[in-house]
Amino acid sequence: MNIRNLVIIAVASLGFSGCATITSNEMQSVSLNTKTDDGQVVDKAKCSLKNDKGTWEMVSPGFVSVHRSAEDLMVECKKEGVSDGFLRAISRAAGGMFGNIILGGGIGAIIDHTKGTGYNYPDELPVKMGASTTVDRREEQKPPQSTATSQADTKTALKQN
Repeated sequence: MNIRNLVIIAVASLGFSGCATITSNEMQSVSLNTKTDDGQVVDKAKCSLKNDKGTWEMVSPGFVSVHRSAEDLMVECKKEGVSDGFLRAISRAAGGMFGNIILGGGIGAIIDHTKGTGYNYPDELPVKMGASTTVDRREEQKPPQSTATSQADTKTALKQN
């Protein structure tokens, strides 16, 4: 392989690096709502969202833009007369991160990791007041399973044991 071909490959690799930085924003808009254990809406709870990139304040329900990060997003909501609600939103690597590693030799992945653009949080943050919950984007992507199917599966599993 001659020098010219090596230079072309190197330039092409750099062009592919940082894909999520180019196609994605450092900020992500998420929807936050607050409810009690029995599903009653709790309006006007004061919520604080925090990760290693910053802290954001809002009143529920509503949307807030948070800085993407490899770190989980911690949410705490308070309202007088109601027990506090806590939520952990798991940060997951976006598809662009894997493309960066394969096509860009890892340079783009390092950039996207540092800027946070290579990560996503779940789009919806349902805070249950009086409880501590965790939400994961992987769960959003699974098809919903009907209660009847779940009960049938449980009965089958019990019969096998």
